[in-house]
Parts: sequence; structure tokens; C-alpha cells
Amino acid sequence: MSENGSLRTGVVGVGNMGRHHARVYAQNRAVSLVGVADADESIAREVAADYGTDALPVDELLERADAVTIAVPTRHHHDLTAKALDAGTHVLVEKPFVKDSAVGEKLVAQARQADLVLQVGHIERFNPAIQTVQDIITDHDVIGIEAQRLGPPVDRDTTDSVAQDLMVHDLDIALSLLEADVDTLSAAGTCAGQHVTAQLTFEDGTVGQFCASRVTQQKVRRLAITTHDARITVDYADQDVQIHRHSVPAYVENDGDVRYRHESVIEQPTVASAEPLVRELDAFIEAVITDSEPVVSGRDGLRALELVSAIEDQVTVAPDAEHPDLQ
Repeated sequence: MSENGSLRTGVVGVGNMGRHHARVYAQNRAVSLVGVADADESIAREVAADYGTDALPVDELLERADAVTIAVPTRHHHDLTAKALDAGTHVLVEKPFVKDSAVGEKLVAQARQADLVLQVGHIERFNPAIQTVQDIITDHDVIGIEAQRLGPPVDRDTTDSVAQDLMVHDLDIALSLLEADVDTLSAAGTCAGQHVTAQLTFEDGTVGQFCASRVTQQKVRRLAITTHDARITVDYADQDVQIHRHSVPAYVENDGDVRYRHESVIEQPTVASAEPLVRELDAFIEAVITDSEPVVSGRDGLRALELVSAIEDQVTVAPDAEHPDLQ
């Protein structure tokens, strides 16, 4: 703890996502941002200057901080998370948790033995729209779930597959909402694996369809849940939820022409607007201070990772000769 009794926080990796973690920590009066670290020292100094803290080597930052965010490329997650836990530092590690579930298991055990919080950064869990949906579906029997996470190529580290980078968000949401394991799955990909679809059947009978793409010239972040008496749609970006009920088809005659009309009742529940990252870091801080289980545990991160791995095992795609930039 700092001299004023606040939790000392830090960020390892202040690229596209990490600098936002630094921003949110710096704005949170319940914590003190004691430093940031990055392999590119100039970026670390720039972010440190922006948020009134120090640019530090990783080892020194881990000595100073009680809790850190690790927001580096996934291939470095295991080594840095293990190092932080060895230093007695609580960790929020960005998704996907790790590259390999076996090393993830070791990190979960290491955190448990050290009595440290290990949270995985599945940020959509903290989207106010998803939290609204969680309340809604308690009164519904879910029979289907569909998700689309699409967009054009991005200007950031993309060594992770499209399933690891994008689809993992929606798989984690499905696992958390349904609280059921996957029974069967099939998957396919195209464009050198940059566009992937997966079809899942869960043990409770629910069916799921998931699509993730880095080659779609429209940014889409949508979820749809079908129940016996409603269809619930979510726009992650707009934090919008709609409930479609009582769909009534009818044929209507107008001046001798017969036309088809479909009417339904659409409810739009109130969704409290909030930045998901703020909620995510608030939850992490609370778990550290109260010594409680994080909302998204290391075990949750492993479940999503294992499902991604199973999907990737079924995705066999040829190189895209027409678009060599995707290879």
C-alpha cells in the first residue's frame, strides 16, 4: 500500500490497450499508479508523463506495485505473469490468458498457493449491456446463442489467431451466460484463417453459432440470444439491448393486393452507460482489497482458451493466393 493507504498499481505493456489501463488507474482515487513498463522505453516514458507516474523496468515496477495489469502480446503472458506472482503481486492479465492451457494451469495453481488474485481481462463481461442480459435471461430458457465479431484488418499485434483475438470474447460470454459445457463443435475458416465460423452444441441442449473476422469491411459486435418466447439482441459497441416478443405474422389485403406483414413487440430495457474497462478494473481492485474471487478468474480464462483450441483444431485453411497480405 502507498503512504496514504491506497493500493499501488502498475501496468506492464502500455501499447494500444495498456495505456488505457494506465489512464483508468490514474483517474481512480482509490489507487495510486506507481509506474508503467514497456519494452519500448520511449513509449513507457510518454505514457508515464501523460499520467503523472514513472517509467520503470519490469522488476522495479513489480517491487513497487501491489497489483498490475499485464497487457503485452500473448506470447509473453506466461513469463510476465509468473514473474509478477513470484514477486507477490496481484495480476490482471489481458485475454487470451496464455497460448497453452498447460502453462495456464500452472499459473492458476501458483496464484492460489500464493493467495494472490489472478484475473483475466475478458472485458465484455463488464459491458453494461451484458450485465443487463444476465439479469434478463434468469427468467428465460435459452435455446440458441449467436455472435458476430467482425471487422477489417487492425493495426496492432495480430500474432494471435482470429479465434484467440476476437472469438474468445463471445465464447467466454456464452460460457458465463449458459453455465454449461460444450458437447459438440465444428468449425471452418477461410482467407488464411482470418475469417472463422464455429457451431457449438452445449450439454444443456443450447446451440450456438459464432463468427469472427479480420477481413470484413464493417465493424460488427453483436450477440443474439433465442429463448422459447423471446429473442434478445445486444450491440456491444452501442451498449444496446432489445427484447423481441410476441411475433405475429399476418397476410394483409390492400386494394386487392395481398401482402405479408410481421409485427412484434420490442422492449428496450434501460442499460446504465459505463466504460467497461472502468468496471473491469474496479472489480479487479475490489477482489484484491477484499481478498475475494475475481469476476473472471484464471479458471474462466482457461475454459475459454480450451474452447478456442478445440475450434482451431478443426479449422484447416489453405493460404489465400489472391490476398497474400493475409498470410
